[in-house]
Amino acid sequence: MLYKEPAPIKDRENPFESMMSRFNIAAEVLGLDEETYNVLKSPTRQVIVNVPVTMDDGKVRVFEGYRVIHSTILGPSKGGIRYAPDVFLDEVKALAAWMTWKCAVVDIPYGGAKGGIICDPFTMSAGEIERLTRAYTAALADTFGPDQDIPAPDMGTGPREMAWLMDEYSKTKGSTVHAVVTGKPLVLGGSLGRVEATGRGVMVSAMAAMDKLGMDPSKSTAAIQGFGNVGAWAAKLMAERGVKILGVSDVSGAYWNDNGIDIEDAIEYKNAHNGRLEGYKGAEMMDPDELLTSKVDVIIPAAVEDVITIKNVDKIQARLIVEGANGPTSYKADNIINEKGIMVVPDILANSGGVTVSYFEWVQNRMGFKWTLDRVNERAERIMNESFERVYATSQKYNVPMRIAAYIVAIDKVAMTYKYRGGF
Repeated sequence: MLYKEPAPIKDRENPFESMMSRFNIAAEVLGLDEETYNVLKSPTRQVIVNVPVTMDDGKVRVFEGYRVIHSTILGPSKGGIRYAPDVFLDEVKALAAWMTWKCAVVDIPYGGAKGGIICDPFTMSAGEIERLTRAYTAALADTFGPDQDIPAPDMGTGPREMAWLMDEYSKTKGSTVHAVVTGKPLVLGGSLGRVEATGRGVMVSAMAAMDKLGMDPSKSTAAIQGFGNVGAWAAKLMAERGVKILGVSDVSGAYWNDNGIDIEDAIEYKNAHNGRLEGYKGAEMMDPDELLTSKVDVIIPAAVEDVITIKNVDKIQARLIVEGANGPTSYKADNIINEKGIMVVPDILANSGGVTVSYFEWVQNRMGFKWTLDRVNERAERIMNESFERVYATSQKYNVPMRIAAYIVAIDKVAMTYKYRGGF
């Protein structure tokens, strides 16, 4: 069979172009000068590696991998590594830029980066994934480093892969380097609270937004697209605060219960069935395409990019969108959302709880001292609430949507830091 070069889906908006469209609006509001604009818009470094891996059948397969460093103005770059068959360079560039703005929004001293490997981890054995991870790490050993570029888990990766990455990197340095990566298992220097951190940040953002909108959580309903780590934790924590979760979805389909889904029961079922809700009897199956347009007060897209587009945005009935995923709303859908008066807590704010606790993990590794779970959660929630208030105040000051306000806050911080450091 002839090899075909992988390409992005043709009917999907280019994620880097979507990011730049919002960046341009915020830069214009700020009156960003040409020099700073040109520095901030482009990635600092883009690395493409071809990684040979011996598969279980003895054959050698070559995988293409990426690491894009968008900025190191605020500090070492930070960002996850995703394993997926549809990874492509512009997606990684967009995700790296989003990480820069995400770190700036929550005021932590990191720049943005992202990595990815074109593969399907669901069809690979643990041994094949380990060899791939170690080979990718070795190829990027000069890029990674606790003071240079700090990876983390993303789609298709988790603590297991981060443990392999830390071990392989440590071999190249001749000593154990815990702080080179975050999202590690607890026994290897991972932080308490990291697993639920992104979902907790989504919950904190949702509660803060609902307060601004005068919504009573105990009288509000929600639907959550994506019942993986982020979506499940967001659902659990919001349900604990009284929000009735009517609908959830994962790769197996969408599930709906007019009386509210028992989230603890759904999570228990998912964990007992290979991380999927397939066959779950606590809710009725529904058309997955209708979940985001269902009659609820809050929708949380917590799966993949570009799920709210011009094709479905007109049908959205919720008053509030809280973005658990990166880039779930296309740029072309923004204007319609704004015209409908829907508040959006954007991805670079709503899902930044993960990088916040990743920062805490890095700090603990550098200190050689572990924090308690209560301390991690208290500090993370304080940062998320302060960041929300800062973005909300900016949206009121400039009379712009929360998304553009978040970009204004982030770009302003990075631009000022660039100028204080002296530029080029």
